[in-house]
Formats: sequence, C-alpha cells, structure tokens
Amino acid sequence: MSTFTPHTDREVAEMLAALKLSNLDELYQTIPSEFRLKDLDLPCGLSQMEVEKELKHLAAKNKVYPIILRGAGAYQHYIPAALKLLANRSEFVTAYTPYQAELSQGILQSIFEYQTMICELTGMDVSNASHYDGATAAAEAILMCKEKNRSKVVVAPFIKQDTLKVLKTYLTSMEIIIAPHNEDGQVDIDKMTSLIDNSVAAIYLEQPNSVGIIEDAKKLGDIAHSQGVKFVMNCYPIALGLIKKPSECGADVAVGEGQSLGLEMAFGGPYIGIMATTKAMQRKLPGRIVGETTDAKGNKAYVLTLQAREQHIRREKAGSNICSNQAHCALKLAMYLALMGENGLRNVANACVSNAHYLADELTKIGLKRKYNGEFFNEFVTTSSYDTKLILSQLESQGILGGLPINNTDILWCATETVNKEDIDKVIRIIKEAVC
Repeated sequence: MSTFTPHTDREVAEMLAALKLSNLDELYQTIPSEFRLKDLDLPCGLSQMEVEKELKHLAAKNKVYPIILRGAGAYQHYIPAALKLLANRSEFVTAYTPYQAELSQGILQSIFEYQTMICELTGMDVSNASHYDGATAAAEAILMCKEKNRSKVVVAPFIKQDTLKVLKTYLTSMEIIIAPHNEDGQVDIDKMTSLIDNSVAAIYLEQPNSVGIIEDAKKLGDIAHSQGVKFVMNCYPIALGLIKKPSECGADVAVGEGQSLGLEMAFGGPYIGIMATTKAMQRKLPGRIVGETTDAKGNKAYVLTLQAREQHIRREKAGSNICSNQAHCALKLAMYLALMGENGLRNVANACVSNAHYLADELTKIGLKRKYNGEFFNEFVTTSSYDTKLILSQLESQGILGGLPINNTDILWCATETVNKEDIDKVIRIIKEAVC
C-alpha cells in the first residue's frame, strides 16, 4: 500500500514510555510463559528483488486460461482498468465501517451508492449493504418469507448445487420441495402449482436457471401471489441488462451473486450477495442498510438505519444473525455499474448472448446438440455420444478451459463478452479434430 508507514523507533519509544514499559516483550507479560513463542527460527530476510522473484515463481504455478468457456456460478467478464485503479486506492482498501458507523461517512456513502444502483438494477425498493455471497442471500431471502403457519418453500428444479446445499444447511426449520421440470429445461409450471398449499411460504427461482435456460418468471410470480405466497428470484446480474427485472416479474425479494459485476473469479471469492426487496418487506431485510439524512447543521449525512435487530436491541425477535457486509466488494460493484452505465451493461449482455448462441450453433454442427430447447442467455447444455473427457482434455492442452462436465455425455458451456468469433472457431476446430 503506497501510503502505509510502519512505526518508527521514536514512536515505539514514546508508546513504551507512556505505558511505563522498558521493551515490547513486557506488553505480553499477562500471557503465561508456556504459551508464548520463544524462538521463531525465521529465515533471513530477502531483498525486494528476491521477494518479487519468489512471488513470480509461486504465481507461475497457477494455470491461467486465455479462453474460458465455463460458468456455473463464476463468470469471466472484462473489468475496466479504471475500476482496478480506483478500488485499490489505500483509503478504500483500508476502510472499515466501525460500530460508531457515522464517523465513517466516506464508506457509508459508498454503500449508499451501491444500494441505490442495486435498486435501479433490480427495480426493487430497498437494498441492503450486501451479503457474503449469492447462496447466503438466497437462504436469507427465503427466511424473510417464513410465517408462523407457512414453513415450506417450493424450489425450481434447476438451481445451482452449491446454492441448494446452502439452502439445506440454512433452512433446517423449513421443508424444501423440489419442483419437476419440463423437456425445455424449465420448471413445469402446472406441476409446481399443484405443490402450493397454505403451508408454503415462498417459491424460489433462479433466472436464468442452472442449465442456462430463461424461465417464465413473470408467470411464476403471478401464480405465487394468487396463492398468497412470496416470490424469491435469484438473478444473474449481467442478464438484467436484457431480461425483465425482478420487480417486473413480481418478485418480493431479489437476490443474486454479484461476482460478474466487476469482481475477479479469484479462486472462488470473496464474492458478494445482492439482496433487495419491496417496501412492504423492508423491515424483514437482514444485514446493514445505509440511509441518507442531514446533520444538525443541515448538511447531507449518511447513517446505518433500520437497526432494531441482529446484534442490537431486539435480538430475540431477529430473523437473521447477519450483521456485516462485503463492503469492498460492494464498492467495486458500484464502481463497475457507474463506469458501465445502462447502455454499457446492455452491450455486455448482448455480447454474451451473441457469443453463446454462435457457440451453440457451431457445436450443434459437429454433433454436440443442445439438450434443452428453451431460450438461453449465455449458458447451455450439450449432449452427445462423444467422450466428454477427451473433448475437455484436448481443449485444455490448447489453453482453453472448456465447459463444465455434468456426466459422460453432457457439458454445460458458457460464453461471455471475453471470447470472440476467432476464439470459438478455434474451439470448434480442436473438438472436431478430437472426435472425428
């Protein structure tokens, strides 16, 4: 960090004098000697050049693929250089919202801007300051819908498996019912409707679903409300540049994994859970919420608001124990959305659709046909008689991370704006050579 400065000898001496201690070891006198480390046996220090060389050696062990055709929850999207430059400034990296939060106006304003943009993205009324990840947000959203006599949730058939595992871990007080699907890779709406009774609290849907197909979310939202059931909609944020917003589909709670909005894939995290809801349900929204107000002098100010839950004064009535957020990830999301704007996000979404459909068409020509016929965004499943391991290993040998193998015959493919026609043509050529 460019502005970080260690303590000087003079500062250490002044601290010890104020504490009336003669050396730093005396700071630890309250710790029993048997628990104190004596000799660490550390190696000699290295020069800056030696450290850089060692780090490069370690980094070279990572496998970096120039072409990535795999999604399944973590997506390769282009991150503008301005975002990386701004978000890594030391005043952002070191900032943390203290429990006397109003002292940190800068970070509170960044969270407020994030919340505002998430509301614009989803069309919902209120957003919290973010969750740990999309799966956690989904579980918390369903808990928001639980009522005294409604303790079941009907879940669409194609949702991400890691999310389903989190739901089963979180929702121990609720019954999870998995709805069937149709041949197009969508939830079978008629059969799902038959599962809804007076004990169901919510319907949970992912859009697009885990096999890439776009669901009829508006129809499901209408059915949910006609039965007095809440509708929770988990969205791929980039897709919202083209498809209907959760608010347009009647969602009571909108959630999603925000990694695609300016965060690196980064070996799986840290990620960020998006969560927004309607005004009618805002008091059930877990986590932090930042509001805008004025101070005693009439100046604009930001505060943590709606705090009567979790670790605060009404803990016994809390529906959640979430009391933190992914502040730096939220800052990056806000910067990404501000840099891209509405048109930029739409252009990215269009590029994803175009590349994915071109890839699907070309794969079909060489015998890898789509398994489901429903409309898709940027992911789709192919099925064939070819050896999936052979196909993927051949691609990997050429520096290409192919789709996610589902079984011996099916592969889940993904294409974003980071691949182009030349990349896809190269992929098709390699697969054709492998299977023909």
